[in-house]
Amino acid sequence: MPALTDFSARLIAWQRVHGRHGLPWQNTRDPYRIWLSEIMLQQTQVSTVIPYYARFLARFPDVTALAAAPLDDVMALWAGLGYYSRARNLHRCAGVVSSEYGGHFPQTVDELEQLPGIGRSTAAAIASFAFGARATILDGNVKRVLARVFGVDGFPGEKRVENAMWTLAESLLPDAAHKDDVTAYTQGLMDLGATLCVRGKPDCMRCPFAADCVANVTRRQRELPAARPKKTVPTRKTWMLVLKDGDAVLLEKRPPAGVWGGLWSLPEAADENALAAIAHRFGAAEDLKRLAPLTHTFTHFKLDIEPRLGKALGQRSQAADAETVWAPLAGIDAFGLPAPVRKLLDALQGSLV
Repeated sequence: MPALTDFSARLIAWQRVHGRHGLPWQNTRDPYRIWLSEIMLQQTQVSTVIPYYARFLARFPDVTALAAAPLDDVMALWAGLGYYSRARNLHRCAGVVSSEYGGHFPQTVDELEQLPGIGRSTAAAIASFAFGARATILDGNVKRVLARVFGVDGFPGEKRVENAMWTLAESLLPDAAHKDDVTAYTQGLMDLGATLCVRGKPDCMRCPFAADCVANVTRRQRELPAARPKKTVPTRKTWMLVLKDGDAVLLEKRPPAGVWGGLWSLPEAADENALAAIAHRFGAAEDLKRLAPLTHTFTHFKLDIEPRLGKALGQRSQAADAETVWAPLAGIDAFGLPAPVRKLLDALQGSLV
């Protein structure tokens, strides 16, 4: 493993010239904006996050506004961004900061890590960017940089390898002489992994560590970091009821935990007969029409969806409880919907069915 005693200095110098400086959440010490961006950027590309970030700030300009908002409003704005537990934890975290910290984020990594939805790396990023703390991050981009530059073998998601990377990352931190140095270093790690040391074809020719990088020198860019051990991805199947009454469709609130927790979705069943029973309960005609099936891929499984279209007969069935609603298709944006459900309902808009 190369010593690279000047790793932080070289990275800081590179970042100040070649790094990213114009992202919407940069050039600020506002911990709310930094926290919001860090949560959104977890397992999500910058280009995808930018419009969501702008909409969130417009609707919730500070942590107090976010804490005071109904969870449904938060989920509706988050819809389509995926990993919905992030949105639920975002709302919970805002409540804690507002009620227990007077609307001011704590400044230490340890305190930040105790807040809902904030792990060790995210806490370090907030502390570094907002408060100039000397704290290391270790997200996916950073793991890739460290694995390649220092030749760290093994899958980074494995605890033994991850612990070794934390130790390495801590040893590389610059001296806390100036807040700007720490910020530039932390941003540089992110930028190098996002712009040059990318997963597919790294741009080694422009990398400040090209001459010392183990992966580049030994031509092991494709081997480092090691890939996740392959596992068979199971497939599950569900039936969904698209029940229409004029310009409205029946939606049900998902349980707060689990897949799509807290979102509005279509009534679901484990088989055709069970779905027909649900349709009957809500006053649908007996003949349900088959719609084109679709598949949605999650991190750990694939979901095959069999949608069925039904029409409510006579007077609209009343909602069974507060967790069920007839939603106008034209106003569907007000509801947080899973991506495949939104796709189904978008296809219905303007339909003569």
